[in-house]
Amino acid sequence: MTVADRIIAQLRDAGTRALFGVPGGGGNLDLIAAAGRAGLPFVLTATETAGALAALAQAEVTGGVGACLTTIGPGASSVVNGVACAFLERAPIVVFTDSMPPAFEHQRLDHASLFASTAKRSHTLKAATGLQTIACAIHEASRGCPGPVHIDCPAGVAGAEPPFVEDAYFTFDVDEPSHEVRSQLEQLVRGARKPLVVVGLGARRHEDAAAIRALCARHRLPAMVTYKAKGVVPDGDEWFAGVFTNASIEQPVIDESDLLIGIGLDPVELLPRPWKRKPPIVVCNPWRVEDALVPFAVQFVAPVTAGVRAIEEARATSDWDSARVRALVIEQRRRIDLEGDGLTAQRVVEVAAAHLAGRGGRVTVDAGAHMIPATLLWPVNEPNGLLISNGLSTMGFALPAAIGASLLDRTRPVVALTGDGGLLMCAGELLTAAREQLDVMTIVFNDASLSLIEIKQQARGLPSAGVALGAVNWTKLAESVGVAAWTAGDEAALERAIRDAAAHAGPTLIDARIDRSNYGAMLRAVRG
Repeated sequence: MTVADRIIAQLRDAGTRALFGVPGGGGNLDLIAAAGRAGLPFVLTATETAGALAALAQAEVTGGVGACLTTIGPGASSVVNGVACAFLERAPIVVFTDSMPPAFEHQRLDHASLFASTAKRSHTLKAATGLQTIACAIHEASRGCPGPVHIDCPAGVAGAEPPFVEDAYFTFDVDEPSHEVRSQLEQLVRGARKPLVVVGLGARRHEDAAAIRALCARHRLPAMVTYKAKGVVPDGDEWFAGVFTNASIEQPVIDESDLLIGIGLDPVELLPRPWKRKPPIVVCNPWRVEDALVPFAVQFVAPVTAGVRAIEEARATSDWDSARVRALVIEQRRRIDLEGDGLTAQRVVEVAAAHLAGRGGRVTVDAGAHMIPATLLWPVNEPNGLLISNGLSTMGFALPAAIGASLLDRTRPVVALTGDGGLLMCAGELLTAAREQLDVMTIVFNDASLSLIEIKQQARGLPSAGVALGAVNWTKLAESVGVAAWTAGDEAALERAIRDAAAHAGPTLIDARIDRSNYGAMLRAVRG
């Protein structure tokens, strides 16, 4: 048994379900071989970043630790965007890189410095301490505020026979909220008549969702969710109050509340704009968060279920009426019901959701203008039923995330909603989906432009420059790598394409030709 075999065994114990990435010729070949011996799949991705994003998606869905690997210098530098995404999405992943001896200059980079701002920590694997290193890395990735940990793998170390040592176990002290903090929380909660719950990415475990749903039902509390917390309180729940992003569209709900109760809320998810909310805000979160943007009156740092219990102990039934909450949600959706000159992004989301949201699958959403209707209108009924990059908001996320999610359960379909700009950044992953024969349907919002940036240029009175992508024949591109594809320029063609794609075995793509004329009005309606 090699060091690599022991590493793979510890990863599997930590919930890792696959290794992703692009191999080099060094130590990660030993990791791939060990994964094969252990029955842990290695999935070749077209880019290193996509490997990290697929690992991130698996970590979010399973609650375990994701894992990816790359080669030396160029591979390590290429994976940085994916590692940065895991850092700002609070996703626990372990990133393995090959490394060169210090005597060699060719392709050698200082990997620890490269990842210094995007990983929680970097380690160098050594045969004598390799088992302790991976155990420490797994705990570091998972504990406190989750995130990525980097491990450099010098040649020959992973394939070596490990010395006989005891397995490493780590325990970490967890501070209980002080009596003063608990009293402050209880006082604010007890004095509120119409508190509003705001659920964030730190509350996506199934037990957390169950506790929050019960809290809302018992005490008649409406709950807004961030993009990443969609599904913790389902869209169809009577106490679902919409999506919270620190934008203007949610202001009417907040205007009727007298206290905001963040549960799992991390400001990394929110739009970076001044906080203008009048009600005081408290937060119950598994880790302490920055308060420079959001002026938290109290931070109750504890597991979500413990925070919910503390709220339960202080809370009586609120003065909210569920019919009023539903009316506010309907008004939010009415504000983005905007006409266009052709097939709009909103109608693509509505039509696709009507056909696909009930299939029991997941949806992944890329950054871009289409993200606004996708996050507001696609119904989600379980935590991590919608996967999105919100902390980093990176383009090129949806398809790699869909691949990672689909590999967890090949019987569950996954829909990737992506702009053409985002798909251009990871188009090679269509081949990955085809090679793995995954039930992933990619819907491309094809408007031949970086539309969100174009809108911002228009808002500043600037000419459109550097945002025109040009024409791409997405159906031919997809078909060239074995992905069945359709083109839809109107609603009837879209319905036909979705029906045909849903009946097809294997990955599919729908090129939806989008009219972007209403994007500016939609952005103003949501963000103000």
